Amino acid sequence: MLVPSFVLRQITTITRRLIELSMCIDQTFPKMSVSQGNFTNIGFPGDEHLVSTLKDRAYKDIYDDLNDNRAYNIRMLDGAMLQMTYRFKRDKIEKHRLAFLPSPYLEDFQNYPEIYENDEIYADIIMKDIVVFPIRFDFDNCPGISTPLKHPKSHLTLGNYKNCRIPVTAPLTPHVFVDFILRNFYNTAHGNYEKCFTPDSGAFENTIDVIENTVICINIPC
Repeated sequence: MLVPSFVLRQITTITRRLIELSMCIDQTFPKMSVSQGNFTNIGFPGDEHLVSTLKDRAYKDIYDDLNDNRAYNIRMLDGAMLQMTYRFKRDKIEKHRLAFLPSPYLEDFQNYPEIYENDEIYADIIMKDIVVFPIRFDFDNCPGISTPLKHPKSHLTLGNYKNCRIPVTAPLTPHVFVDFILRNFYNTAHGNYEKCFTPDSGAFENTIDVIENTVICINIPC
């Protein structure tokens, strides 16, 4: 069973590694707190501003608010944000929110690609036909929240579509989440730095419902 200290250590290690590789422009280190009801929360300074992402607002406005309040773990060189929050109850994971929020302001990179074409971090974003959209992996094991297929315990939401909840087989560790983002959206850099992100052993248990395995779903390594 993975405990809060494991998750805290993994986020800290990932943050330091991205700094060492000059892949981020800003960062806030994770924090851990205990709240009433035997809850252990792992977040970051500024995570109280995440409530703004729940409002029906233009993506640029949400991004600007989060950026102004430094409400992220990592801000990549292209402006994309990585956010990772977890909640445990008696050392058992109860919730997580893992979000990738690309910058809606990529014009400088796309209008002047010759400036960035020799830097692998930008190699995958200088094409003008790229459409940015947020990605979020959510997990919620609170009683009465999940419903098989309709609201899976662990699911992937694309583009903030209200009813987009693609089933996921298990909660994600920080390393699995960041590896997914780097592999798919910064593939050139990921290929060069993959050996720098050796994961800790350990994974969360499967939580997917039997019926959710009958539709397209995302498999998490266990």
